[in-house]
Amino acid sequence: MSIAFVFPGQGSQAVGMGKDLYERFDAVRRVYHIADDTLGFSLSRISFEGPVEELNRTEITQPALLAASIAAYTVLKDAGVEPAIAAGHSLGECSALCAAGVFSLEDALRLTHERGRLMQSAVPEGKGLMAAVLGLERDLIEETLSSVSSGYVAAANFNCPGQVVISGEKNAVEEAMALLKDKRAKRVLPLPVSVPSHCRLMDEAAESLGRFIDLMALSDPVFPVVNNADAKPISNKNSVCNSLVRQLKTPLYWEDSIKRMVSDGVDTFVEVGPGRVLSGLIRRISSDVRVLNVQDLPSLEKTLTALGGNK
Repeated sequence: MSIAFVFPGQGSQAVGMGKDLYERFDAVRRVYHIADDTLGFSLSRISFEGPVEELNRTEITQPALLAASIAAYTVLKDAGVEPAIAAGHSLGECSALCAAGVFSLEDALRLTHERGRLMQSAVPEGKGLMAAVLGLERDLIEETLSSVSSGYVAAANFNCPGQVVISGEKNAVEEAMALLKDKRAKRVLPLPVSVPSHCRLMDEAAESLGRFIDLMALSDPVFPVVNNADAKPISNKNSVCNSLVRQLKTPLYWEDSIKRMVSDGVDTFVEVGPGRVLSGLIRRISSDVRVLNVQDLPSLEKTLTALGGNK
């Protein structure tokens, strides 16, 4: 059995995430105590109790998801389950790199808080938009985007076969949505996010993030992390800053990342952290792999039972 851990990105957050693991495990309580001390506010309270409007603020969402993911990873590690390789979707790449020991939990929390702040301030509220396009091929989507005349729009996430996310200026994305519907997309859905990520509108935020990372102490990963920007493994610390900077302003190759790990022999994926978004995407990318998740006590117990001999 070859196991990959995958870590979720923004959109997987929910009030109450991590709470039952916090109540059960000392190691998880330590994660949240470190988070609260490092950030200077009660991330644990916001994560467990809300309100949802506060949790959904990008600069809060990102460290909250990282903390919940690292909490779940810590429980798995303490149970003797560790991956051969890992990946994370967007923000989740930071969680994967933290799990791999590239930076400390404290630095990962500071990084994701700053990443969220930079992203939120990069584009004025209401000026950007993202939308999911279902049921069209990549090439047709990109060809259609090239004909948009009202502003900037680009492909942002290649998530799985038949699911691509586009991102850009609001007017241009709305024009692209109409054109893609005319191309007989099954569905074109605006996403409830205020930040148009993974496109050139994030150039300035990405460069600022790079300067922030340059001040951090980094270590080589203890297991490789397949990055979003190239769908290639990061195996040393020298690639980390460039990877995190580029993934903020260029497309995410999630489908390609999963295919890369499957071709390298991964047969079991564990989604580590809130939600099951990545589990659904992986099942659409490869029907031959086993997909598990850990976000709470029931899913933890189910996954440990399924992995039996690897505990």
